Amino acid sequence: MITRHPAYDLSRRNTFGMNVSCRLYVEITDPADLPALDFEALPQPVFILGGGSNLLFTQDFPGTVLHLANRGIEADAEQTRVRVAAGTVFDDFCAWAAAEGLWGPENLSLIPGEAGACAVQNIGAYGVEVKDIIDTVHAFDRAERRFVDIPGSACGYGYRTSHFKTGWKGRYCVTAVTFRLSRSPKPVLDYGGLRKVLEAEHPGSTGPDGAGLTPQRVRDTVIGIRQKKLPDPAVLGSAGSFFCNPVMEKAHFRRIEALAREEHGADYAVPHYEVGDQVKVPAAWMIDTCGFKGVREGGAQVYPGQPLVIVNATGHATPEEILALERRIVAAVKGKYGIELHPEVEHI
Repeated sequence: MITRHPAYDLSRRNTFGMNVSCRLYVEITDPADLPALDFEALPQPVFILGGGSNLLFTQDFPGTVLHLANRGIEADAEQTRVRVAAGTVFDDFCAWAAAEGLWGPENLSLIPGEAGACAVQNIGAYGVEVKDIIDTVHAFDRAERRFVDIPGSACGYGYRTSHFKTGWKGRYCVTAVTFRLSRSPKPVLDYGGLRKVLEAEHPGSTGPDGAGLTPQRVRDTVIGIRQKKLPDPAVLGSAGSFFCNPVMEKAHFRRIEALAREEHGADYAVPHYEVGDQVKVPAAWMIDTCGFKGVREGGAQVYPGQPLVIVNATGHATPEEILALERRIVAAVKGKYGIELHPEVEHI
């Protein structure tokens, strides 16, 4: 079924709560109807919207916003290959997998958005990226007007990116994603303090035998950590992590480390992670040490509990205020650390 809504209010279709509209909103509940849709006849451009959780509408959208609203989870006999419809809330899939005792998406629990969009963005948290469990992306190819199955290995996945965001942008409508899950324990715990919290809550559970460790226990712990650090977008509008964590050469990191020790003392440890021959430094640390925690720009604010998040503090923040605060942060971090932060949030 295809429904069309002209001059559509998008304020409830983006978790930032931006008060914007589009010329036409089209919703499809059955992907089989996609070949019947005349994309060229729609008001241009056409933007494919997921859950609206990782984007910032910077103005009214002049074209068509298309949303696939198909939902459902189908597992094979072994439940190790699970096909999830694009419009399924991604955390519903995480909850289902944990309840079934299946390992894979537990570290990604409570990330807002839908399953189709997760394969475009390559969402990640606590040492896991969704590309690690994607087997196949199912999509409608607008150029060739046919349905295709794309192996995850062919999607060009990188840190918060994929071919769907770059060279393939706008070509494919993701209709479903098949994930590879496992019944054998495969916990990833050494990121963001996850192991420490698990061990404090369940002593001995993270040892070599992983006694008592289950996907559900990891999921519950991840949810607990996220709820303490991050705002609920249903209560306080945001798009989650606003900036990507920068990756830099070790020589540059050593300069940042020297600067930090001048300010905080010789024993100060800059948080960081080794990424091959490079170093990843949390953008949140950089933003915080530049003095931006809690800073406001009109109705926009750097979230006091997590500087990586910009929130719609009043519920009436404008795109211009969000963008102004973004520019201030980028300029300050570049001026102090010589690193240019790049938004993780897609600007539309």
